[in-house]
Amino acid sequence: MAVPYETTGRTQQKSRTRQALVDATRQLLAEGSTPQVEDAAERAGVSRTTAYRYFANQRSLLMAAHPQISPDSLLGPDAPREPRARLDAFMAAFSRYNMDWEPQLRTSLRLSLEEAGGRTALRQGRAIGWIEDALAPLRDTRPDVDLRALAVAIRSATGIETLIWLTDIAGQTRDEAAETVRRTAQALLTAALTT
Repeated sequence: MAVPYETTGRTQQKSRTRQALVDATRQLLAEGSTPQVEDAAERAGVSRTTAYRYFANQRSLLMAAHPQISPDSLLGPDAPREPRARLDAFMAAFSRYNMDWEPQLRTSLRLSLEEAGGRTALRQGRAIGWIEDALAPLRDTRPDVDLRALAVAIRSATGIETLIWLTDIAGQTRDEAAETVRRTAQALLTAALTT
């Protein structure tokens, strides 16, 4: 049975080396390139041979550079309780997240559209859970609203795919795109509350 390279020997040093490669990849993505393993190795000051011990190919490297945040909510403890205001606060935070991580999210989206051996390469994100958290006050006031379905609808119209379309195709600025997705989320909430 093969033992993964990173789990043997000097594991702390290996962890730092892996993180240096991921950080270098994120920097290169933010600069507009789609790096190969050797590009990340050069930027990180790591030999190509060593880099390939961590990432066998470009796909695995780029997937490792995907944002890894795991809060249960994008809202702070002082978030409003009123559903529309709460959704606005969430959409502001979600738009910032999408814009801050845009190069990595674009790359992840591109990889998900490529052949991945019959399965999607795109990681299951946390956005639907975050949206459900933003809509949580409705559980008490509107138990008739299917929060999961509403969260899925909002996510489908407000994620990185929408940001890309709004900026690249529709020609909106990032501020205009953020306002468009905010209004779309509010329209979906209004529709759910009036049916």
